Amino acid sequence: MHIAKDKRIFVRIGFTDMRKQINGLAAIVQELRPEGPFDGSYFVFCGKTRRVAKILYWDSTGFCLWQKRLERDAFPWPSRGAELDEMTRTKIRALLRGIDVWKEHKPLEYRVAG
Repeated sequence: MHIAKDKRIFVRIGFTDMRKQINGLAAIVQELRPEGPFDGSYFVFCGKTRRVAKILYWDSTGFCLWQKRLERDAFPWPSRGAELDEMTRTKIRALLRGIDVWKEHKPLEYRVAG
């Protein structure tokens, strides 16, 4: 999935009922964000099992819904909260690969052999 550089990305903290489709997810966004879901931003949701993530966005002609289901692992997802958290493209890519972007990561230290 290509994530446009000029669009904002919002992650819904907490778990979402993954039975919801476009209308249900758009209603959640409308409740949490006064601007609503029609500005082209990406909205990311995760289910309670943390194996399914959905991304909802408006492409100027209609809604699109992208889904990713993990077969073995689970997405690192905070269970508490129901707000939208804005995220960078780099972080959302890492999150969709299974990296916990909410934890602090220490940079790798390289040692020069000599």
